[in-house]
Parts: sequence; C-alpha cells; structure tokens
Amino acid sequence: MNDWPEGWSDENRGDRYGRGSASAQPESARVMRQVRRTASGPYQGSGPASPPYGGVPQQPTYIDGQGYGGAQGGGHDGGGYDSGYNTGHVYGGPGGPGGGRPRPDWRRRIKWTAVTLSVVLVATTVGTYFWADSKLNREVDLSKVIDRPEAGKGTNYLIVGSDSRAGLSDEDKKKLHTGSAEGKRTDSMMILHVGDNGDTLISLPRDSNVTIPTFRGSESGKIKGPLGANKLNAAYAFDGPTLLVRTIEYNTGLHIDHYVEIGFAGFANIVDAVGGVTIDIDKGFKDKYSGADFAAGKQTLNGEQALAFVRTRHAFATSDLQRTKNQQKFLSALAHQVATPSTVLNPFKLYPTMGAGLDSLIVDKDMGLWDLASMFWAMKGVSGGDGTSMNMPISGSVGGNLVWDKAKVKTLVNQLNNDEKVTVSSE
Repeated sequence: MNDWPEGWSDENRGDRYGRGSASAQPESARVMRQVRRTASGPYQGSGPASPPYGGVPQQPTYIDGQGYGGAQGGGHDGGGYDSGYNTGHVYGGPGGPGGGRPRPDWRRRIKWTAVTLSVVLVATTVGTYFWADSKLNREVDLSKVIDRPEAGKGTNYLIVGSDSRAGLSDEDKKKLHTGSAEGKRTDSMMILHVGDNGDTLISLPRDSNVTIPTFRGSESGKIKGPLGANKLNAAYAFDGPTLLVRTIEYNTGLHIDHYVEIGFAGFANIVDAVGGVTIDIDKGFKDKYSGADFAAGKQTLNGEQALAFVRTRHAFATSDLQRTKNQQKFLSALAHQVATPSTVLNPFKLYPTMGAGLDSLIVDKDMGLWDLASMFWAMKGVSGGDGTSMNMPISGSVGGNLVWDKAKVKTLVNQLNNDEKVTVSSE
C-alpha cells in the first residue's frame, strides 16, 4: 500500500515542479490539494486513517486562497491565521492583523486647519471693517470751507473736544459736572501732524486771540463775515466745525486734511470701555467746577474722573495752557492704553471700546477708517516719545486772550508743510 496521500504517489507525479519532475516550470499554487486538520486532530484526506510519522500532528499547511489552514483561528473558511498576502492586504492597513485603521495624514490635517483659520480670520476682519465703517458719523463737509491754503506734505488732523451734552441725562450731567448749557463749544482743540519726520501734536488754547474771517455759512451757503478779532472757540460757537477750520487755516496758513470731534459723553464712555486709563499726575489739585479731586502720583482714572482731569482750568494759575498740557497727556495715555495687547487681543474689550469711540465721533465726509487708524497710532507714538507734543507758541496776551508768537508760528507751519522735523519750542 502506498502511504503517500492521494495526489502524491509516484504514478501521478507527472512532470510537475516540486514532485521530482525535471520540468523547469513551477506548479501553479491553485492546483495544490488542500490538507487540513479537523478540530479533533485526526488527519483527513484520501489516504490512511492515521497520520504518518508515528501519529505526530503536522504543522498547518498552506491552503490555496485561504492562507494557512488550521483547526482553529481567524482564517477564512474556519481556517487559522490569514497572512493577508493572498488578498493584497498590507500589515497595519484595513483588514490587516487586528483590523488597524490607516495612519492619519497630519500634513493634510494641518494644511486644512490653517486654511480654515485663515478664512475665519479674513471673514472676521472684513466683517469688523464694514461694521466699524458703518458707525462713523461723517457729518462735516470740508468742501464748504473757502479760500483754503494749499496742502503740504503729510496729513493734518484737527481734533476737537466739545462740551456737547448730547445723550446725557440730568443725572449724568450732575455726575459729570457738565452743567446744562445749551448748544456746544470747544473745550479743546489740537492739530496732529502725521509725517515721515516725526509726528507733532499741537494744542490750540481756546482763549487764543485770532481773526475770524469771511466764511460760507454751513446751513445757508451764503458768504458771511468777517467777524474780526475774537477767541478761537467763538468760531465754533458761531457756525460750527467748518468755520473753526476756516479760522485756523486763515490764522496759520496750514491746510487741515481731516476733522475729528468728540463730546463729553463719548469721551467718558471710551475711558470706561477700555477699563480706565493709568496716568501719573505730577501735582495734586481740586476744582469744584469740574469735580476734580486728585492726589499726586500714578493712578487709574475712570470716565468721570478722566473728564474732570481734562476739563479743569480753575485750579491753575495759567488756566488754559495747563489744561491743554493735561489734555495732551491724557489723550496720549488713552491711545497707549487702547493699543495694549490686553485690549487689542481681547474681543470682549476691543469691540466695546471701538463701539463707544465710533458712536461718539463726528468726522469729515472724506475720513476713512485707515485715516482714523493713522491718527490713533500717531497719537500713541507721540505718547511713546516718537514725536513732539507742544502748545502753540505764545508771545503774550490782550484783553485776557492769548496772543500767538507770529514768528514762531510761521516757522512751525513751514516745517509742518515741508514735513520737516519740528524745532520750534512753545516755551
């Protein structure tokens, strides 16, 4: 009797590769017969009932199309270990040992995360721009100003703080010590020159003695005046922003490019929105008219205190000049405070601050957000020592009004028009 399993006898070896054949062609794997064990261990096949080699069980053999056969395991058809080679699986891929998932493509994920963040940032920036731009009150038409001097190099902003009580309740007026006067006047006026050779902030005392020339009425459109010698703030009281611009240009020869105005309520709201402004007060002072009561030293002022600080004049011997210095000092500190990372990077503080500021500003019709931002950063630069802060040079007084030093003013204006470094002193 032949102990070889069926298909392995000498008679049917044929000339197939691996069975003693001299043929050079290998046998296809698919013609190999299946050899497997049952769960109980006996050898199965068409040969003898007991396994060869003294009953020693053989190792699982390769089963065509099923990996390695065996009595138990996770192979196909109840077989054992499936190598995965026969089905094209790669170790670690789907369907491989353990059913592992493919490795994440981190480069792709990082790329799309960056794209998403960029889109969100751009959308937020664009949305913020249009929101802010829509809140600007462009009420002043500088095209109505007549006989204007030629524009020089750089940009000149006229920044005005008015005593407007608009939006204040009776309780607010009492709290802020504003009084209840009708209409509005200019409590502070400053020219900010922004140029390539340093920025210059110049305060114009409201009691400056100037000539109010002929002008075009802002409402009627008719030519009026001249009104002759008067205080500078009288120009605003007579016909508002356009006459004030006309008067400053006439008395200085400096072209005003943009106009910015803020009232009492808006000023206090901005200070409160930014969380207060820290300032170092050189010498303590009190003023019952403005409500000021300050000790010397570094301190943080809220909106009510800040308004009292910039309005006080009765507590000083040189009332108007000292007040303009305090106004410059505080506005520079305010600009610096707004520009800190704790404000700019905090949307819960930035948007209320922007909202409070934009709601309360009155600007000219040609003012854009970029112009406003340029003005803001220039003021911040002046507070950081990158520019010049001064009063309009004064030579004396007449009838209680301050007289400008004409020679110094002429030199100052020439330097600003040519965008040169300012060398004129207000002392």
